[in-house]
Amino acid sequence: MDNHKTPPDEPKFNPRMMQVWPLVIAALIIGFLIFPNLENPPTNNTVSYSEIRQLIRSGAIDEATLEATALSGRLIEPTSEGAETVRAILPQIPDPTLLPLLEEHGVIVTAQEPRAPSMLVSVLPWLVLLAFYFWFTRRMMGGTLGSGFGAGTPRGLSDLMSGRSSKPAQRITNTTFADVAGQDQAKREVSELVEFLRDPDRFQKVGATVPHGVLLMGPPGTGKTLLARALAGEAEVPFFSTSGSEFIEVFVGVGASRVRKMFEEARKQAPALIFIDELDSIGRTRGTGIGGGHDEREQTLNQILAEMDGFSDREAVVVLAATNRPDVLDPALLRPGRFDRHVTLSLPDKTARRAILDVHARNLSLGEDVDLDQVAAGTPGFSGADLKNLLNEAAITAARRSASLIMMADLDEARDKVMMGTVRTLAIQPEEKHRLAVHESGHTAVAYYTPDADPLYKVSIIPRGQSLGNTQMLPTNERHTLPEAHLRGQLSTLLAGRAAENLLLGSVSSGADDDIRRATELARAMISRWGMDPEIGPVDLRQSIEHPFLGQQMAQPRSFAEETAAQVDQAVIELLHAAENEAIHLIETHRDAVVRLVAKLEAEETLNLEAIKSCLEPARTVTPFAKYHPKDAGQSAPESSR
Repeated sequence: MDNHKTPPDEPKFNPRMMQVWPLVIAALIIGFLIFPNLENPPTNNTVSYSEIRQLIRSGAIDEATLEATALSGRLIEPTSEGAETVRAILPQIPDPTLLPLLEEHGVIVTAQEPRAPSMLVSVLPWLVLLAFYFWFTRRMMGGTLGSGFGAGTPRGLSDLMSGRSSKPAQRITNTTFADVAGQDQAKREVSELVEFLRDPDRFQKVGATVPHGVLLMGPPGTGKTLLARALAGEAEVPFFSTSGSEFIEVFVGVGASRVRKMFEEARKQAPALIFIDELDSIGRTRGTGIGGGHDEREQTLNQILAEMDGFSDREAVVVLAATNRPDVLDPALLRPGRFDRHVTLSLPDKTARRAILDVHARNLSLGEDVDLDQVAAGTPGFSGADLKNLLNEAAITAARRSASLIMMADLDEARDKVMMGTVRTLAIQPEEKHRLAVHESGHTAVAYYTPDADPLYKVSIIPRGQSLGNTQMLPTNERHTLPEAHLRGQLSTLLAGRAAENLLLGSVSSGADDDIRRATELARAMISRWGMDPEIGPVDLRQSIEHPFLGQQMAQPRSFAEETAAQVDQAVIELLHAAENEAIHLIETHRDAVVRLVAKLEAEETLNLEAIKSCLEPARTVTPFAKYHPKDAGQSAPESSR
């Protein structure tokens, strides 16, 4: 029988009390201020000062009591209401005729000594304010004024410090490497730490030193936190997890104090694992914050550096940190002895996405028509978190139609929702719907007839998110390098919607806005980054660099002349015109097939690959692009296919 009693839970801090307490304090202060006036409340026999003087003159009062602010008189004959005394408030300006008036009419006067204010009434408001100040300060500092941890303690430390964990060496997290799919390379790089944490003496006997700091880098959602938890679960050691932002508080020194306590407790529970998520929130290069080197963030960073330097070779404590901004970290964090081992978690490829889908689909009821291989192929660029969200959206879609199984149609709908947004209900006019069908048919036809383009998946003119229509293509193989022919095919496909509008409708619209932007960015990258212009050649002429993990463009100073920039612009324009001419050529060559596709798309709104093939096949032989000139297509505007 276990006689161990679990200590009661500590009272939790209610954030709403922060709104109630100021009101309580204000009410108490107001009460104390008006308390002296409540000692002598007004009575029913209170009269005006002029009236009590008239009663004195008429001889109706024989005795009077003079107070600091009032005059009370005893009536010779009670009033009809039974009152034996009357009372009047004295004017603020002393009346020099009052005492002579009382003596003249023989009134016996008694003076009353003024009452001193109570010590409690004078001191208590200040005591309450001081108590509230210390209580608020303690809450803001996270309990560091007293013993133990308060609000904002890193997760995993509060239970250990309060004695709730009677077995510090027990497994705190049940996550293992089996729960981490699609990151085989990263798992191999950190797996050797498992043996070190399980049996550190075996390594120390031969003089081996395992890195105490491992930095996990990668795009958001690739499983950095999950990998850290799996490492602790495999090693069966205490897992202290926190976020960099939890160390930052209003008061300078609070974050450093929390760092000291966290590392101190990890040493006591060694072997142990410390995980700091979002390290870039406190690990940015020093000297860039407000307050020079004395702001809270830099004080916390300095303490982390000092604690990691304090590890001895015999301390089995491993510090893991995760970030998607390694470019902003302080160099002192990355030097040998600290976070000197860097593990990169990249976006999963097709095989890895299939493995991730298997992990997240364990507890889902999938229909017989579900093909996870097709889902994995149709989600290039998805992270592990994106794939988990896709399966969850599919489950929600199935639940909405009261189904017991998730079907392939639910996964397709979830994929479209995650990639492009939810379906929008718009009142689209017939003319605009026809233009949308022409635009998307142009994209589809050029992608179908271009040999180096990715295979088509489906085309739709149903508005989703910010898009009124879309043409989806799925790559059969993962591309790690992009051939020039493939890139030129992408340019032609992007500009094909505008070309189709111009050929079949005789005018263009604003619907090609995003297509032109993407095509321009791609063409500029081909010229300025990849050296695909024979005249300019292999010269780096980019004006911005792309973040390796976030995909954001960051501007950089231009290091070439204005003439070179103008030459790049001219090469980009020529490349875009050539791509548009290629699209015009393909659409004009297969005009009848494109018209059939427009009519079917306008009628059904969404077409899959089989329906697209039925419209575009059989096709005429493609005329070589070198023999085609846009002026040969005719000068008159073509008729609409409506």
